[in-house]
Amino acid sequence: MAWDLILYFSIYSFLGWVMETTYASIIQRKFINRGFLNGPFTPIYGFGAVLIIQSLKWIENIYGNNYTSVLMCIIISTLLVTLLEFITGFTLEKMFNSKWWDYSDYAMNIMGYICLKYSLLWGILAFFLIKIVHPIIVQFTYPVPVLAKIIISSLLIIHFLFDTLKSIAGMLDLRKAIVNYSDLSVNKYKEIIIKYKRFFLAFPRLLFLNAGILNRDVRGILNERISILNDRINKIKVEIKSRFQT
Repeated sequence: MAWDLILYFSIYSFLGWVMETTYASIIQRKFINRGFLNGPFTPIYGFGAVLIIQSLKWIENIYGNNYTSVLMCIIISTLLVTLLEFITGFTLEKMFNSKWWDYSDYAMNIMGYICLKYSLLWGILAFFLIKIVHPIIVQFTYPVPVLAKIIISSLLIIHFLFDTLKSIAGMLDLRKAIVNYSDLSVNKYKEIIIKYKRFFLAFPRLLFLNAGILNRDVRGILNERISILNDRINKIKVEIKSRFQT
């Protein structure tokens, strides 16, 4: 049972990453890794899916397998996942003194971490998970031998452990640089910002950190980096074109 939950967590973390990354990449017209981790996983979707799956089993034991159970599961799951999103947003802001996402412009929001619109979206996703997605996932995972599940789950646990530790270390390193920017040279500060630019691409709200501070503006540093790269690319194009012409 525990091994199945680890597999479900990993599968839905991956599917959530695919969904978020695809949407962000289409909007930005370039590849955006929309995840806190380095790997292709967004854990909040994995945790949310596991909460929904376990809630459904708990509710079915009380109400039986019927539409009432599904409705109750959707309501409870929506509340649990919304709470999870609130805790995650609150924790990240306390660490960085900046919101990683902000729903303040949306109706019926709470401190900008959660809002009615996205809570309803969680409810819709919970419905599709219960009625469509999860039954398909079960069909693929159920026949897998127990030993194979143990091996795969163990490897996934190791991956998540190392990736999480690495990402947290990177986040803390970035936080230290942003908070104590005055203790760093401009070049060192820019080096750290560029090193962790994936965080800023994944969570655009972070671009406002240290905004307006001379030589410490995150957006300015990243735009400068992009400009330098574009200049290099254009020079290479010109050189290639001139060689073919000669």
